[in-house]
Amino acid sequence: MEFLNILPLRGPNIWGYRPVLEAWVDIGVLEDSPPHTIPGFYERLTGWLPTLVEHRCDIGERGGFLQHMREGTGFGHILEHVTLELQNLAGMQGGFGKTHGTPVRGVYQVVVRSRNEQVSRAALHAARDLILAAIHNQPYDMAATHTQLHDLVDTLCLGPSTACIVAAAADDRDIPSIRLTAGNLVQLGYGARQQRIWTAETDKTSAIAESISRNKNLTRTLLQACGVPVPVGRIVDSPEDAWEAATVIGLPVVVKPSDGNHGCGVSTDLMTREEVATAYQLADKKGSEVIVERFIRGHEHRLLMIGGSLAAATRGASVSLLADGRSSIRKLIDEQINTDPRRGIGEDFPLSLVDLDDDVAVMFEITRQGYTPDSVPPSGTQVLIQRNGNVVDDVTDLVHPEVAALVAHAVHMIGLDIAGVDLVAEDISRPLEEQDGAIIEINAGPGLLMHLKPASGQPRPVGRAIVDSLFSDQESDRIPVIGICGTHGKAQVARIVAGLLKMAGYYVGLASRECLTFDKRVVDKNDCANWASAQRVLINRSVTAAVLENSIAMILSEGLGYDRCQVGIVTNLEPDRHFGPYYIATVEQVSNVVRTQIDVVLPGGVAVLNGADPWVVELAGHCDGEVIFFATTAPLPAVTEHMSRGGRAVLVRDGGIVMSQGGMDGVVLMLAELPMSNKACGQTQLENILAAVAAAWALGISTDIIRAGIATL
Repeated sequence: MEFLNILPLRGPNIWGYRPVLEAWVDIGVLEDSPPHTIPGFYERLTGWLPTLVEHRCDIGERGGFLQHMREGTGFGHILEHVTLELQNLAGMQGGFGKTHGTPVRGVYQVVVRSRNEQVSRAALHAARDLILAAIHNQPYDMAATHTQLHDLVDTLCLGPSTACIVAAAADDRDIPSIRLTAGNLVQLGYGARQQRIWTAETDKTSAIAESISRNKNLTRTLLQACGVPVPVGRIVDSPEDAWEAATVIGLPVVVKPSDGNHGCGVSTDLMTREEVATAYQLADKKGSEVIVERFIRGHEHRLLMIGGSLAAATRGASVSLLADGRSSIRKLIDEQINTDPRRGIGEDFPLSLVDLDDDVAVMFEITRQGYTPDSVPPSGTQVLIQRNGNVVDDVTDLVHPEVAALVAHAVHMIGLDIAGVDLVAEDISRPLEEQDGAIIEINAGPGLLMHLKPASGQPRPVGRAIVDSLFSDQESDRIPVIGICGTHGKAQVARIVAGLLKMAGYYVGLASRECLTFDKRVVDKNDCANWASAQRVLINRSVTAAVLENSIAMILSEGLGYDRCQVGIVTNLEPDRHFGPYYIATVEQVSNVVRTQIDVVLPGGVAVLNGADPWVVELAGHCDGEVIFFATTAPLPAVTEHMSRGGRAVLVRDGGIVMSQGGMDGVVLMLAELPMSNKACGQTQLENILAAVAAAWALGISTDIIRAGIATL
């Protein structure tokens, strides 16, 4: 089972709209040995991967793929499903897969959905090793493979907070995304319409506001000045000063770092000088300064505010264990607390594991109660392990309107667009003033997992709330993207369209075989009709329109550089051209590749098609939007029928270029007026001009501008 080639198709491609990994696999002698003829293969493979039973395959029901295996499906198909399942088990979901035969016996194209190329490659190789081990009845370390792939997902894929925002943008608003770094910096939208997020921070997150929120003492001072209830407190510089502050404020107190986060270094309900001194040392290690403030009795709550509105709220609880009179505290933590499925390592878990060797706050709590990790408390004793940091029960629907309004006011005072507000109250359904509640912290870049996976209550669509705060419903979140494909003429069409857009006032990014340009500046004179150049155009914040040339080879080897386009142009399709190295040998197959350009036209967009090319005309039925035909010769049956239904066309008629619809012709200019008329303006060049005129018409550019632009080619 040999991999001949592995192609990461990073954009829309012949297999689908989403990025995939396409592997060319030579299964060799396995072509003559279907799986049901190999003794024990089925049992060994399903023993290692019992979750394959969930794969419905084309049968459409649970166990469908396993039925195919029992009937003797090919090993390319098995490789596809094993790869997908390894990805799923590692935490990178991807249900789409396809296996396609090639003209070469025993060679298959195996395609799997790929959210991260490195993870998919690793899963593909692991799937091959697993299948071969099952064939040859050899041992296989499934646990090690799962750990390796899971670690790759944790390291390379978006974290859950960022991923939920990206998913909401794509699924709820059809907004594209581009990952700008290996981390969680992501661009939503293209060009001048883009917004950037970094987990739960956005382009609208003020650096000053973030700095204020990190300074807990300054935050408290500002909130107190505008009438928001906060605990009394002050900065201290020594254990002695901390105790002095505690006696003035009144016991019990809280000691915490001035610029900490996630509850690190926070000690609460302190009553004695020894406790305050120890808590000071803990806080001093976690921040630049230490604060002592009044202890507020009640439940800890986290309110997520997005764009000035309450998006979600959770309530916390302390964590205790019940002694059995036989086991040590260390053992009871592992048995009673760390077995909670909500606890684990990494961002996928809303709660962390309790590690006595690493968590000084837990050790402090145990010590306060007179125990050590190896103590065996009397049976029935409740031992407090954590006082805070367990805010995971959804209470969004219980929040009193006055509390929500007060918290919104507090966040506005700090200046954050997205904030996690920590407050303490006995009952979140009552105003804070009635119960001596208070806001204790405001955090920038809050975690979202507790709202996505609450321990109890309803998950909240916080990703959608963030997307809605960045993109209003009133304005488009897309710039015009014009994609151009075909056999000949693409670069010239791209150049003319870009010129017309510039005359119409757009800042144009152009990536073509001839060059890469931004407005009037050429930044690369090499062949830039590729995925990477398209991405360079789309991440440029100045670009208000993108013109992108796409060769057939590019679609086959890389995929398109964008998800959808406003205008998709197909210039022509040469029947004799083929792409044998990609197993594309017939005009029907080439047409299917070019169809990718039309498949991605937006429902409100336009496909511009050569009405004189029968293979191109057939693509019209695959467009989700409108179609505009162009042609230099007439009459053409397909164009005539199209126009009889009210469709638009750009034609050569009576010696001029006309835009025709509903029996009305608008003359752009006469052929004799073309500056190319004194040169060799052949059929192909004229078709290119018509295609560009049709694209400009599709984009709503005025006839006067089109006329002026064409006249100055």
